[in-house]
Amino acid sequence: MIDLHIKKELFGANGVMDLDIDLHIKEGEFIALSGKSGSGKTTLLRILAGLEDAKGTITVDNTLWLDNKKTMPVQKREIGFVFQEYALFENMTVEKNLLFVNNDKKLAQHLLQLTELESLKNRYPNRLSGGQKQRVSICRALMKKPKILLLDEPLSALDSNMRTKLQNELLVLHKEFKTTTLMVSHDPSEIYRLASRVIVIDNAKITNDGLPKDVLLKTQGSQKFSFEGKLLDIKKIDVIYVAIVAIGQQLVEVVVSSSEAKSLHVGDSVNLSTKAFTPIISHT
Repeated sequence: MIDLHIKKELFGANGVMDLDIDLHIKEGEFIALSGKSGSGKTTLLRILAGLEDAKGTITVDNTLWLDNKKTMPVQKREIGFVFQEYALFENMTVEKNLLFVNNDKKLAQHLLQLTELESLKNRYPNRLSGGQKQRVSICRALMKKPKILLLDEPLSALDSNMRTKLQNELLVLHKEFKTTTLMVSHDPSEIYRLASRVIVIDNAKITNDGLPKDVLLKTQGSQKFSFEGKLLDIKKIDVIYVAIVAIGQQLVEVVVSSSEAKSLHVGDSVNLSTKAFTPIISHT
């Protein structure tokens, strides 16, 4: 469905990078774009949406959106875009925010029902919670029934319970509207739950592309699990050392040897893995 071959010079935290992406995306896929901040993920979404220029070609359903001679205008691309910021019209009610995009009351009502917002349709954005605002933002993006839905970390500012709820709603909306979805996310659990395919971008290049279980589960040999985390503290309790590791939004305590305790430093990025029932902690 989408054939994308683009190049663009970017200015990241480590200097100039050359975004160089060759990608084929099938209709109906839910793609998660993962990788370090500043690696080019959001820029890729913006180029696909027509919000930034680039060299190369973009073809969607055999229609040329970009080449070296012309660029299809943003408004002609069948795309819905949801940013981290809600970008709602503060002077419009929830329902009117949706109808501003497409004056289809039946569709607006259906979307509000799916996301449990129907009772709030006459409220203004300043009377909504963060989760409610984000649901309105997602509904508004779907009012044009876009072929492609672009999500730039849409749930990153929400608490874990609300994130889980909206993840479920996103999956329902993706399947019902049969969109091809590209989502930037740094949350492994979110990626695993939603995505059918994960593309890792590092330093403006694709470094991994595969199924979520193959990309995210980094076990080796007889390891039963492996997670990346941040070392928050090392405490000595009697004769043992205990490392406190943050993995996502969870804190884990791991007993480490004295030699491991000396080699680790608070703030280190670490891998937490296990063989059988003995946890192993090491630098990433």
